[in-house]
This record gives sequence, structure tokens and C-alpha cells, in this order.
Amino acid sequence: MAVFIPFFSMRRRALAPTTTFAARWLLLASLVGALAGTASAGFLVALEGVTAWREAHPWALALLPAGGLLVGLAYHYLGNRVVKGNNLILDEIHAPSQTIPLRLVPLVLGGTLLTHLLGGSAGREGTAVQMGGALADQLARWLPRRERRLLLIAGMSAGFASVFGTPLAGAVFGLEVFLLGSVRYEAILPSFLAAVVADVVTRAWGVGHTPYPALAALPLTAAGLGATLLAGALFGLAARAFAGLTHWFTGVFKRIGYAPLRPVVGGALVALAMWGLGTMRYAGLGVPVIVEAFQHQLGGQDFALKLLLTALTLGAGFKGGEVTPLFFIGAALGSALAGVLPLPVALLAGMGFVGVFAGAANTPLACLLMGLELFGTHAGVYLGLTCVVAYLFSGHHGIYSSQVVGQAKHPLWGRQSGRRLGEL
Repeated sequence: MAVFIPFFSMRRRALAPTTTFAARWLLLASLVGALAGTASAGFLVALEGVTAWREAHPWALALLPAGGLLVGLAYHYLGNRVVKGNNLILDEIHAPSQTIPLRLVPLVLGGTLLTHLLGGSAGREGTAVQMGGALADQLARWLPRRERRLLLIAGMSAGFASVFGTPLAGAVFGLEVFLLGSVRYEAILPSFLAAVVADVVTRAWGVGHTPYPALAALPLTAAGLGATLLAGALFGLAARAFAGLTHWFTGVFKRIGYAPLRPVVGGALVALAMWGLGTMRYAGLGVPVIVEAFQHQLGGQDFALKLLLTALTLGAGFKGGEVTPLFFIGAALGSALAGVLPLPVALLAGMGFVGVFAGAANTPLACLLMGLELFGTHAGVYLGLTCVVAYLFSGHHGIYSSQVVGQAKHPLWGRQSGRRLGEL
């Protein structure tokens, strides 16, 4: 017995740091999840309301330039430090300096709702992730300095999980997004706890998410494998095109010296384009078109026009996110490919849904998990191959310019390791 006492004493001392860490993060991650889940629930309810109003009043598109002026003025005079949005959070993860101002929450929330109210083409993930990160960062005063980045990662995971109803994808998104090609496992417990709690809290508020069809099982044949690899490459190139065009528009609009005028000009261009097209099909999130893409083959113009109008909206300085428009672009492109590839339209739409996002965000693991959570496990091989190939073919490009290359996608690009995508 005397022999075992020192053994158990040593074990207890060795486990003490782990126990303390787990207990602390069980409390903190639950609080982060509760805050992010509640914020996302309120945001989703408000977003549904403004979308319904816009659909009932299509003339509101004429006010998009005025709405752009309000967004531009708000960020110019109240939110200069937070104008970078998601990239600000990524910068703070890489090089922690100052607490993210809490005013980011009302600014991005108000800006996003106004963008959707008046017909801009934007998403919602950016808003939820920024709110989650900013709310989480307010708790940093109770943490050791070295763990602040874990708090930010947990906040991003919670925001993503709660806005899409995908806790596993949300958890891995936070771990995967800030460092291209690497996953930082020291944040795995905070990230998973926060994501799960945020999803539970959002649903507890009675807020649901868009249901998508379960994809049927399909044997993996040589023809199916070839079609998947080709489709994945095309989705990666589409993601690269979206990221490149968005950054290009951002650079063009920066030539307008007075920042609040940039979304005014951009809003006028978006409104004129939609009037010229004679449809509001590409306004807002575009969820009805995403659902339609799973039901029958769409034309090739749908993905191209959504890509152009979203890049223009976000590049001009409107707020929202890129992910749901990327779902639209990918699902519409996959649906259109059903005319030339030997795969079912629903499967191709699902592959595009996750594939374009994987290439644009450089988060293939999170996107695979999202596909499994939304569409079921039967098509897992197809979804996984698509995400990996799209990730490879998008190159060192992406929607987050502050993302750092942790592990190059190809040995020839090894010299780019350690650099931000915005520097390449």
C-alpha cells in the first residue's frame, strides 16, 4: 500500500493542471456559447424579419445607396478599428494586442440588417462570428494572457455553430480558419464546448435553421470518382475567383478617398444591376435558390451573377458575410454541372455547397463536417473528396486576408509559409 501512495500522489499532481484547465474552460466556454447563441438567435430572428419586409417591398432596393451611406458613416466615425471584421479577430489571434471593442457588435449587426433590408447581396456568418468573437473577448480579463487567443477561437466557433446549426463544423472552423493548412489543438476543448453550447442555446430560443435534403447513398465508381475530382477543381477555381474579385472590388473602391461614399457608389451599382436583370433573385442570402438547386438543374448564370453581385456588395463596404452566398454559388454551380457530369443534381448541389466554401475559407475539414451535419453521412466520400480538391485548387487565396499560411498546399509554395494571404 505504501508503494502506491507516492504513485497516486504523483498522478494527482500531474493531472492538476489539466483538471484546472478543463474546469475553467467548462465555465468560460459555456458562457461564451450562451452569449454567442443568444446573439445569433436575436440576429436570425431580425434577419428573417427584414428579409420578409424586403421581399414584400421590392422598391426598397432604390434606398440601397442611402443605406450604404449610413453603414459607411457609422464605421467611419464609430468603428474605424473594427472595420476589418473577421480579419480583426484573426489578427488578434495571431498577435494579441488590444481587446476587441464591444461596439463591434451593434455596428456589424446594424450594418448587416440594413444591407439585407435594402437588397444587398451578402451573408450572415461574418456577423455571427464577429459578434461571438467580440463578446468572448470581453471575458479575457479573467484569463491568463496566454489563453486569450483560445477565447477568441471559442467565440468564432460559437458564432459559426449557432448561425448555421452545425456544432461540429463550427468547432473545427474556429480551429482551422486562422492558420491555413494547420489545426491548433490547444483550443480544441474551448472550441467544441462553446460551439455545442451556442447551438443548444440558439435552438432553445426557438430559432430554427434551413432544412436541406438528405443525400442518398451512391456507390463510388470510376466515373463518379472522376466527376468528383473535376467538380472539386471547378469549385476551387470558383472560390478563388470569388475571393479575387471581392478583394479587387475592395481595392477599386478604396480609390474613393472618403470611405462613407464607397458603399453609396457600390449600392447604386448593385441596385442598377438588379433592376437591369429584372429580378431580386440574387438579393440577400438567396436561400430559396439554394434549396431550388437541390431540386432541379439550374442555369449557369445563377452562380455567376451571385458571385459578381456579392463581390460587389462586400467589396464596396456593406456588411454581412460571405459564407451563405458561397453556399449559393457552390450549390448553383453544382446544379448546373448536372447537365455534363454523371452525378445526381442533388449530390452535385451538395458538393458545390461545401466545396466552394472549403476553397474560399481554406477550411476543408470544417466543410466536410458541415456537409455531414446538413446532408447526412451517405455521401460522405463524395463530399470529402470535393472539399479536399477544392481546397487544393483555390491555391493560397481566400476570403480572409489575415489568414496565415501555416502549411503550404504544395511544396513549390513553401516559401509562402508564415505569411498572410493579403501579403501574397
